[in-house]
Amino acid sequence: MDTIEDLFRRFEQLNEIGAALSHERDIDRLLENILVAAKNITHADGGTLYRMTEGEANLRFEIMRNDSLKIALGGTSGNPIPFPPLPLRTESGEENNSMVAAYAAIHQKTVNIDDAYQAEGFDFSGTRKFDERTGYRSQSFLTVPMKNHENAVIGVLQLINSIDPDTKRVAPFSAADQQLAESLASQAAIALTNRQLITQLEQLFESFIQLINVAIDEKSPYTGGHCERVPVLTMMLAEAVNGTNAGPLADFGMTDKDRYELKIAGLLHDCGKVTTPVHVVDKATKLQTLFDRIHLVDTRFEVLKRDAQIAMLKAKLNLRDSHDARAEAMLDEDLVRHLRQIDADREFLRQANIGSELMTPEAQQRVKKIGTGYRWMDVDGKSANFLTDDELENLNIRAGTLTQKERETINYHIVATIKMLEQLPWPKHLKNVPEYAGGHHERMDGKGYPKGLTREQMSVQARVMGIADIFEALTARDRPYKRGKTLSESLEILGNFKLNGHIDPDLFDVFVRQKVYLKYAEQFLDPEQIDEVDESRIPGYQGKDAALQQK
Repeated sequence: MDTIEDLFRRFEQLNEIGAALSHERDIDRLLENILVAAKNITHADGGTLYRMTEGEANLRFEIMRNDSLKIALGGTSGNPIPFPPLPLRTESGEENNSMVAAYAAIHQKTVNIDDAYQAEGFDFSGTRKFDERTGYRSQSFLTVPMKNHENAVIGVLQLINSIDPDTKRVAPFSAADQQLAESLASQAAIALTNRQLITQLEQLFESFIQLINVAIDEKSPYTGGHCERVPVLTMMLAEAVNGTNAGPLADFGMTDKDRYELKIAGLLHDCGKVTTPVHVVDKATKLQTLFDRIHLVDTRFEVLKRDAQIAMLKAKLNLRDSHDARAEAMLDEDLVRHLRQIDADREFLRQANIGSELMTPEAQQRVKKIGTGYRWMDVDGKSANFLTDDELENLNIRAGTLTQKERETINYHIVATIKMLEQLPWPKHLKNVPEYAGGHHERMDGKGYPKGLTREQMSVQARVMGIADIFEALTARDRPYKRGKTLSESLEILGNFKLNGHIDPDLFDVFVRQKVYLKYAEQFLDPEQIDEVDESRIPGYQGKDAALQQK
């Protein structure tokens, strides 16, 4: 018989369990904690937790535990449960009242059985076969439906063989055991339902984020891959820093909530790109807008060649009465020379348009000379410069394919990102998302944008994302305007960025020392990009010896 002291102790234990269940985030651990708590509070030797399947047609085995047989299946054990779900109806459509777990779910009633071998109305043939195979004796059963706040059954908790604390023998589950199990099942159902609702809301929220990234991807397939890869690399580096136990980053740590917050920030770090014009995002050449205007320039060159040929023919007509063969030959030579120059200038502008190499002052001067030196008749029949002012500006871009104005348009995406994120009513555990996501274009020396923050003004997470953003951009192989750089090339650039105050020096050392770059490369880079890296030659890198000195 339960003593008053034992009941009070178990009630206190029930309260502690309820509080613990409300804090658990992982569904598998939550289910496991529910079953283990029910076993402990009722002194049960074993138990099974079932969950209702979609459509409420079956009960699925989730967790099985038995102390005497040392059985641990499902949940965090990693051992699958080999039994099929229990159907709530037979093949003929009748209620499956012969299975005690199904009966409890169908009728929403607790079933307390003193001895399964003596029980009437239920089919325990499977239990008997199990006992014969294992040598176990399944005796007392307590089966409790788990009902949520809408009074709907979401699962069943089944306990086996209550062990008397004094005699250590199997005993029936007492009325107190049943009340405690029912109370625990009610708390557990609420905790499980809340966890499922939170999980569904998180999934819905992440789906909306993916929706934004899909919209960006539809605008530009190049940025879509970037939005996918940066969060992965961010988490890789953050985990490496989290595992660092020496040096200036030794105190950095992350909880599961911190990880989720950083993950969300990574997914949203470029959401402002939905505001960026497509022809700027995807500008593969200097003259590209909605189309590559180099083809218009090509057409003008053809017009120049046609005009030169017409001028030569007219000059020959003027000489026809003089029969000056030498003069006609000179006209032919001049035409050939002129056409060669036109072709050379056309090929030069084609190469300049690609933007793959830095434009020297001499090359920029040649663009200007071509643009103003040639004249052509425009569509209005007026003599005009060969290149417009806008074409001259674009073709004279010193590096890359973007003008200063277009760079400002591209850079504005981070301002738009911050504006968008700061307008959202973030819950407490996600309140840092705008800061993490909005800081990946800042520099440690305060020369970044949009806020010009210094290292001391930024979180470690924002600085981590800055490195991830740059490294992904350097190695990306899906950009229309450049090839993906190799690991050694990218690390050399990052090393120089460390030396000139662009990126966090301590994070960069962890990035190299923990070989985060290689883990990322093996997942996302082409094999030819993964070259041999001599870490001793990386500019500014403080190697393993420096790390050992910091311990």
